[in-house]
Amino acid sequence: MTNNDKVPELSKAEFDDFVKKGIVLIDFFAEWCMPCLMMAPVIDELSEKFKGKIKFGKINVDDNQELAQRFDVNSIPNFILFKEGKKIEQFVGGMPEEEFTEKLEKFI
Repeated sequence: MTNNDKVPELSKAEFDDFVKKGIVLIDFFAEWCMPCLMMAPVIDELSEKFKGKIKFGKINVDDNQELAQRFDVNSIPNFILFKEGKKIEQFVGGMPEEEFTEKLEKFI
């Protein structure tokens, strides 16, 4: 299984459906963003750790500028947590897996 299989990259068409149920973390990223690339394995790990509790997805901001604007994603990496389709938290910038785990545990 490649890394891309763990956390699906979503299109704008899939996005609303993907976030409308449960708790969902969306990773807003770009291919040219070094911190984003460094966070990718962390997000993969977290998606395993929180399996069944939090659903993970990715949005490429270059391909989905409209979505990025809708959620005020001005800097990346940018992680937005949704609950039943509503934004409940936003984390900006890279962080160690432990710190990210602690932040997410508050919501489950």
